[in-house]
Amino acid sequence: MKAAFYHRDKEISVGECMPVSPGIGEVRIQVSFCGVCGTDLHVYHGAMDQRVSNPQILGHEMSGEIVELGEGVADWAKGDRVAVRPLAPCNECPTCKRGHGYICPKLKFIGLDTPGAFQSSWTVPAYTLHRLPDNVPLKFGSLVEPIAVACHDVRLGQVKDGERVVVIGGGPIGMLNALVARHKGAEVIVSEVNPFRIGMARSLGFDAVNPGETDLVKYVEDKTNGDGVDVVFEVSGTSIGVATMTRLLRVRGRVVLVAVHPKPREVDLHRFFWRELQLIAVRVYEAEDYDEALALIASGKVPFEKLITDVRPLEGLKQTFEEMTQGADIMKVLLECS
Repeated sequence: MKAAFYHRDKEISVGECMPVSPGIGEVRIQVSFCGVCGTDLHVYHGAMDQRVSNPQILGHEMSGEIVELGEGVADWAKGDRVAVRPLAPCNECPTCKRGHGYICPKLKFIGLDTPGAFQSSWTVPAYTLHRLPDNVPLKFGSLVEPIAVACHDVRLGQVKDGERVVVIGGGPIGMLNALVARHKGAEVIVSEVNPFRIGMARSLGFDAVNPGETDLVKYVEDKTNGDGVDVVFEVSGTSIGVATMTRLLRVRGRVVLVAVHPKPREVDLHRFFWRELQLIAVRVYEAEDYDEALALIASGKVPFEKLITDVRPLEGLKQTFEEMTQGADIMKVLLECS
């Protein structure tokens, strides 16, 4: 069995690992594919060493097949094809008891706080499993986790048919938000400065604007006859994104804050007051978002597969991190783990 280990800032190794026999309520999965995401990149840069045990196996955007069942596991069998919802809430705190375990204050993120899926064999709690539809290849099954993020964002943003949306930031999650919002019937503009991502957005049929070359606020005003859009998804994580988001919205419009902003940003609260704007913060996903993501993939109506830039062996993880750091033309790289 192989695994990719994070040791410290920019140090990755691939070596042997021992399969972990599943305990009570657990299953062992043969991992087929696992996507590389922005959180993994932050860890690679040493930005989360205070949280990550070293060496640590990262990865959580995965698909695979069950190969071993622990005691007490029902409704699952060897050979079942699955994706994992990598959240481990405490199930005891007031937040969990109110039904919001996915944002539990003591939440453990599997693949960050505990070993993840950049390995051939992964043992996880059975309650994290979601069954892949028969017509969904394992390669596409590894996209379920990031698509579920977008389903959660769009659901909490209450996007409706006929609404107008701007997505600020055309990275993988921004592009998935745009795809899911359009599937709901929204007219979507993607704001992005990276030429590769602009080209990707346009190839997917989106109206893509480079705010470094075009005045985005004026562009939206012209498109909406001065009214503004219904919803803005802030996915850039930048101060300019935060400064711009409120200027794009109609009266009673909604901002969906998707990106992580690790430090305070200046926000135009007067505009929030004057236009009765809403700010909706979103984080990870719930079981129903996984269900929706699986249904969307199975339907074949949304071209999620076009976001896959490359499929590489597990040994390609460090190269992928370096290319992402350098701003290479990458949307989503999958690692073949088995």
